[in-house]
Amino acid sequence: MVLSQFDNPATYRLLERVVRAARDKLMVDLQLDERKAPEPHQGHPVRADIVDLESFARKAVKLCLALPREKQTELEQLPEVSILIVSDRKIAELHRKFMNESGPTDVITFQHGEIFISANMAGRNAKRFGSSLARELRLYIVHGLLHLHGFDDRDLQSARKMEAVQRKILTKAAL
Repeated sequence: MVLSQFDNPATYRLLERVVRAARDKLMVDLQLDERKAPEPHQGHPVRADIVDLESFARKAVKLCLALPREKQTELEQLPEVSILIVSDRKIAELHRKFMNESGPTDVITFQHGEIFISANMAGRNAKRFGSSLARELRLYIVHGLLHLHGFDDRDLQSARKMEAVQRKILTKAAL
């Protein structure tokens, strides 16, 4: 995947994690593309511990795949899942284009295995909820993986169920 197809290379740092699932093993490939500092409206560059996120992503995929589902899910069928950490500007563009909603959001998951995470939103929400940036990024990874595994948060009951499962996976994968 060409990183520049997703964003203007001069606007922010782009972290791409590609998780490939094979039959009995999971391999995580990592590519970090250092870009220039963000534009003023984007805030400060967000720095993440690559090794930690890689380890967490491996565990989270395995834990998600271990959850029983009534029918086969996209996560089970996909040969790979791409997790891209992008700016507010990029996620707002995707939000508008594919969901017809304006403004940035925290995470957008596509059925073909792409999970886009807003680094800026993760930073703001970490401050807002008194958590760390690493925890917010982990939460968004799990959230995206659960969507690929058939979970939904469109109504209150489904959202509560999904949140409970997210908490369990966050706890188990952090061990």
